[in-house]
Amino acid sequence: MVPAKIILYYVFAPITDPDAVRLWQRDLCEGLGLRGRILISRDGINGTLGGDMAALKKYVRKTKEYPAFAGVDVKWSNGTGLDEEGLSLDFPRLSVRVRDEIVSFGAPGELRVDENGVVGGGVHLSPGALHDLVAERGDDVVFFDGRNAFEAEIGRFRGAIVPDVETTHDFIAELDSGKYDHLKGKPVVTYCTGGIRCEVLSSLMTSRGFGEVYQLDGGIVRYGESFGSTGLWEGSLYVFDGRESVPVGRDPKVIGRCAVCETPTTRMVNCADDACRNRVVLCAGCGDTVACARHSEAVAG
Repeated sequence: MVPAKIILYYVFAPITDPDAVRLWQRDLCEGLGLRGRILISRDGINGTLGGDMAALKKYVRKTKEYPAFAGVDVKWSNGTGLDEEGLSLDFPRLSVRVRDEIVSFGAPGELRVDENGVVGGGVHLSPGALHDLVAERGDDVVFFDGRNAFEAEIGRFRGAIVPDVETTHDFIAELDSGKYDHLKGKPVVTYCTGGIRCEVLSSLMTSRGFGEVYQLDGGIVRYGESFGSTGLWEGSLYVFDGRESVPVGRDPKVIGRCAVCETPTTRMVNCADDACRNRVVLCAGCGDTVACARHSEAVAG
């Protein structure tokens, strides 16, 4: 199988003509034979693409030539492979779209972005600085998961709070519910896959009175590059492509438990209820279909 790579990236920066950027990005990706998903808004760009390494390197170089995207931080990982046409096996197609938000919290009016990025967000912490904070403040430090709750089933920071959300749209109601108000006097570290969801989440928390908010710079991906499975993270990382999950470090602990038999596993399947957008942890022996915890009727696989 031909080797392949996957890139994950985002930039928050004012974009005057998102549709022109969409056309340029679509043509660039099609010309390089890349597949994946790109979202563009007046606040920036958010994408994940798969393909040949040389093509991806050229894509990154060309994208950085656009002034607003010059500082884009690109995270690289191994893909599954390429098909006989040289296209990524991890993405079925290329999708390049313009949206109101490049990460869908349902609050485009709350987000403020300037040439330096998100205004009023949390303090960025490198993986090393995160460890320094924990060493200094100990158990006072609260890890706050900025992902969909099902993603945390197979991996999360030890002791993290995992909000009860099915999509990022649920976060605003969750924050406004008052159930986390007791954290407003504590150091809260938000984290997510590559960092983008926490850019918005930390700003939403700050505007709601959380006084000491941080965000893990580069997300779980960058943390894994620094500390692997030897630090504060436990388990694997859920990803929104054909790989489904990737290990964090060597021999990561398996914390996922099959929803039917509780066998340790990182395997995830779609929830059996068509109205549910969650993924469910399910071992191979228990089939391919089961309802999540919010849908009590399990369907045998």
